[in-house]
Amino acid sequence: MVTMCKVKFFPADREIEVPVGTLLSDAAQQAGVGLQVPCGGQGRCGRCAVIVEEGPVRRRSTARLSPDDVAAGYALACQTSVEGDVVVRVPPQEKIERRLKQGKRAEEVALPFPYEVYDQSVRKYVITLDPPSLQDQMDDWSRLQWALARRHDIRGVQASLPVLRKLGPALREGEWTVTVVVELSAWDRPEGPPRLLDVLPGEHLESLWAAAIDIGTTSNHVWLVDLISGKVMSQQADYNGQIARGEDVISRIIYASKGNGREELQRLVIETLNRLLEQAAQERSIRTDEIYKVVVAGNSTMIHLFTAIPPESIRLMPFITVVNQMPTIPAREICCVTDPSLGLRVNPEATVDCLPGIASYVGADITSGVISSGMCGEEEQLTLFVDIGTNGEMVLGDCTWLISCACSAGPAFEGAGVVHGMRATIGAIEEVWINPQDYEVTYRVIGDEKPRGICGSGLISLMAEMFAAGIVDKSGNIDLTLSSERVREGEHGVEYVVAWGNETASGADVVITAVDIDNLMRAKAAIYAGFSILARSVGLTLDDVGQVLIGGAFGQYINVENAVQIGLLPDKPFDSFHFLGNTSVRGAYMALLSQDVRRRVTDIGEMMTYLELSADNTFFDEFNAAMFLPHTDESQFPTVMARLEGR
Repeated sequence: MVTMCKVKFFPADREIEVPVGTLLSDAAQQAGVGLQVPCGGQGRCGRCAVIVEEGPVRRRSTARLSPDDVAAGYALACQTSVEGDVVVRVPPQEKIERRLKQGKRAEEVALPFPYEVYDQSVRKYVITLDPPSLQDQMDDWSRLQWALARRHDIRGVQASLPVLRKLGPALREGEWTVTVVVELSAWDRPEGPPRLLDVLPGEHLESLWAAAIDIGTTSNHVWLVDLISGKVMSQQADYNGQIARGEDVISRIIYASKGNGREELQRLVIETLNRLLEQAAQERSIRTDEIYKVVVAGNSTMIHLFTAIPPESIRLMPFITVVNQMPTIPAREICCVTDPSLGLRVNPEATVDCLPGIASYVGADITSGVISSGMCGEEEQLTLFVDIGTNGEMVLGDCTWLISCACSAGPAFEGAGVVHGMRATIGAIEEVWINPQDYEVTYRVIGDEKPRGICGSGLISLMAEMFAAGIVDKSGNIDLTLSSERVREGEHGVEYVVAWGNETASGADVVITAVDIDNLMRAKAAIYAGFSILARSVGLTLDDVGQVLIGGAFGQYINVENAVQIGLLPDKPFDSFHFLGNTSVRGAYMALLSQDVRRRVTDIGEMMTYLELSADNTFFDEFNAAMFLPHTDESQFPTVMARLEGR
């Protein structure tokens, strides 16, 4: 017989009955209590800490909790099970705010090719039919098929049952004039057959809507596109709701493997996308069911979770996806496994086209990024394309050949795994300057408010300044002998104070610790080792690279000089670096508009060779060599060494 116990959560004032042995994090989820588990329940981030006010619990781990914390009742919810009736207090959870406010109008997005609606695979046609009579007994569907074949040479058109249900009423309401939405072909069925997506009474040719979507690990982007003009009419973005269940892909894969975790993660991302689709539709005064085509880009894990395909094999040897090239899917099939009523909020017949990935850790965000970056243009020069995030994904080549790899940089550059790390939101320190004479700090904060922590770009800037000022040595060790009160032994070991408590929003000092620096060193070393191995695998060096293209939202905020100074990016002339922003959603937009571009994305995916770094015996050596500032081999960073000597 299962023994049950009651768990009360405050201040939400929720109560739930669960079996003894249930984790507090699971109980919170079942009770509908908002509790973030950024590491996916592995007990390594410490951000799900709660206070057990009453009742017996069993702590499996107290990582990131001090003895005083445990004595005060703190427990990691993902590592603590209930042994009886308990009362739990949940501290305020991190509030996610957008760094940039969404503009009233979408930015103009230039296309590298001329757009004609006649090249589009989804079209609208106005059809006027002869009404039936006692002498003309042809059924409605045959009558419409006959008109499409005779007037527009569209033959063999197919329709789903829900669309057929709309046909008769629409014809009669429109007095035998209707607007039909037809998909002529898709990338995986270039010869058809055509599909009837919708039938509307009367004439409605003023617009034809579609969406380009980027499902990022951190943020989701939706571009609403008018297929008549080819223009982006609304751009919406928000943090991926899955963040609360894991800040990196590995954490989410682990979470997905537990209980109904996969279904929950799918629900969270669909809810995020639906919110963005609704916002975009409201901005243009349309309904979301007027969106008839969707192209989706994202890394392999995000695509698997979006479609509720089990992602576990991605993190298990030999690291294989279930599918790299998803067939086109009617939107009605993109629905939550546990709640079929919650689906992607577009027209149910809309085609959802997930762009192709390459391997477990090089996904559609990279094939999409390559096509939109222009690296496969007319000039065939050796190019390094990189997307720096929780995964460092990179492609090297001149588009007569391409080779790719991915390294697990971890979420350090997203602010996770760092004591006072945070996302690039209001209150994050985003840039730092240190006086090398007295080691005093000047910083810039997002939103011009009191600092609450340090985001990824701020951490890169801080490391570069600490190295240049002599606060840390080449190994990243903080020099405790410096005559500055900012350098000290703290609660988490040796640390450097970036902002004093009287300057911060919380009243507590914002610091960077020796452990934080080690995490950042590992992240930058993994990325640089990936660059080095890619080049060497084809008999080249990084000196042979003509340009470095940096995609991803995070890349926009990196200071090149700082990134080169710590050995995150190769030492090349600054004008060889090009920051492109979100190349993933831009590539999805281009593939949405052009069938030729869509075919080229597939061609790029088929051309690209994937190098699995875990199978490369030299990765460990390259990684260790890069675990210094800027690198063990100083000859690879001549301008950095010259600049440091000058200081």
